[in-house]
Amino acid sequence: MSLALDPRQRAMLQEMGVRVWLPAAAADLAAPALPAAVQAAPEAPSNAIENVATNITTTVATAQKILKTSAPPETRGTATGSGVPATDVAGLDWPALTQAIATCQACPLCIGRRTAVQAAPDAPRLADWLLVGEPPDDADEQAGAPFAGAAGQLLDNMLKALGLSRHAGSGVAAPAAQATTAAYVTPIVKCRPAQTRNPTQAELASCENYLRREVALVQPKVILALGRFAAQGLLQGSLPGLAGTPLGQLRGQIYRYQGIPVIVSYPPSYLLRSPQHKARAWVDLCQAQEALRRGG
Repeated sequence: MSLALDPRQRAMLQEMGVRVWLPAAAADLAAPALPAAVQAAPEAPSNAIENVATNITTTVATAQKILKTSAPPETRGTATGSGVPATDVAGLDWPALTQAIATCQACPLCIGRRTAVQAAPDAPRLADWLLVGEPPDDADEQAGAPFAGAAGQLLDNMLKALGLSRHAGSGVAAPAAQATTAAYVTPIVKCRPAQTRNPTQAELASCENYLRREVALVQPKVILALGRFAAQGLLQGSLPGLAGTPLGQLRGQIYRYQGIPVIVSYPPSYLLRSPQHKARAWVDLCQAQEALRRGG
């Protein structure tokens, strides 16, 4: 009976204290030549070898089953393609959209996520400004909202300089009146995979279904794409080959997403690493403000 054990399985059995008996052919290859006296020793009965092989095979199968069932939940997840189709997303209200994003498994980005990253609970539901950020990082995932930590503080200061806030006001003004000073902030993709990596074009396209609905509900008058992937997710449908274009070359122009002007700028996390570019980011904000003033 053939053992058919690979080196990994043999090592696993050795760690478990299971002694591995190799068939004669495998032993000839794996071990140095034995003394003649040992080679002349009588062979073990064939039924004994078969019993050992059967026990080892059963132990391997049991160990593999234990390893699979004891793996952490985040490593066992799989993308099932169960995200809400684009045609259905178009009819979702805010609670339904939030739930759809939280349970989405439409692409591999969901594998290993701890929680989906969406606009903060106190985000304005109507806003003249819509900011699309880069894929979530660890701080964002822990907070469950984009631009957490130092990057968020920098973004808040940038918005404050324009008289804007990403948090809904608590005053008595009607939502439509508050929209002029409100900024809705959302990430370009909603999940951070267990193994940090860049999203693929297909994954950006999959998450765009949710972004389209957010745009329809928020009704922004200008969109700010903060980062390379934010720009790709918004513009890849209208600008083929955008993926290979450096972020710096995308700045200074006005693009369109569903008829809404789009300005591309640096993400706050990059500005923290390269503060010398904050002046350029301010120019981008002023360009967005001017596009809003002119009505696009």
